[in-house]
Amino acid sequence: MKYLVVGGAGYIGSHMVRHLTKAGHQVVVVDTARPRPGIAWVAMDIVDGPALDRLFGEHRFDAVFHFASFIQVGESVADPGKYYQNNVAATLSLLQAMRRAQVNHLVFSSSAAVYGDPLSVPIDEAHPKAPINPYGRSKWIVEQMLGEFDQAYGLKSVSLRYFNAAGADPGGQLGECHEPETHLIPLILQAAAGRREAITVYGRDYDTPDGTCIRDYVHVSDLASAHAQAIDYLRAGGTSTAFNLGNGQGFSVQQVIDAARTVTGRTIATLDAPRRAGDPPRLVADAGKARSVLGWQPAFSSLEQIVAHAWNWECKYPWH
Repeated sequence: MKYLVVGGAGYIGSHMVRHLTKAGHQVVVVDTARPRPGIAWVAMDIVDGPALDRLFGEHRFDAVFHFASFIQVGESVADPGKYYQNNVAATLSLLQAMRRAQVNHLVFSSSAAVYGDPLSVPIDEAHPKAPINPYGRSKWIVEQMLGEFDQAYGLKSVSLRYFNAAGADPGGQLGECHEPETHLIPLILQAAAGRREAITVYGRDYDTPDGTCIRDYVHVSDLASAHAQAIDYLRAGGTSTAFNLGNGQGFSVQQVIDAARTVTGRTIATLDAPRRAGDPPRLVADAGKARSVLGWQPAFSSLEQIVAHAWNWECKYPWH
């Protein structure tokens, strides 16, 4: 197959590109940043409809994977216009270009943020959608748009709602690097590597076994395999839908720190701070639908595996 990967130079997108190319597919990446060497790349902002039309005119894509979005919750609250422009308006531009080119299959990188504060745990796909920040709302707006594009134009899509993407390519070629970094595992490993003094634990008085927040982590390579299975599902005639992706059990902040100490053999200093506003005690996915409908089986569900792959990347990256 020939696939367009929008946002294919980013953390999850680059792992998707690697997964597709290893499977023998042709891939073109659209991103404002350059992907790894050897990948066909078009530097473009997808809000540019005429540029997208030219791209779709040059290639006959079988489907599109869409990863390009801004993801910082705090920034979305401070600058919602930036998020609605990039995450919603630019996605509308992409969908319109797909319509014009008659490309009718899309896998969309959504988020568990569409659910807002959980009413019950684990969270399944039927849980009410009540996002509590512009980032989450931007994802939910796009999901609603996708439903309407299916009804009106027959554009079929799968939205994949991640909980916490984590880990790195098991071969050590790709990993996680955000600026600024806000994700827990890379922050902990930066402390282990001496690139920061300590990791801050926000709240130790939650109603959890060790008092720290529990979150659901899913290996980035398992996310890539889920995307591939989602496009196979659509190409086999599957209807538009959404799937949660997570490990289904969750690990506490303290458990992640302890796992990192075991994996790295390093002393990792911690600083205790008050709870952050809006942090629920538990966020855990019910990913049963993805397992039963897509046949998705995570290969790296162990917390130690996830941390070990991320540590391998941390140790190899050029900042050392």
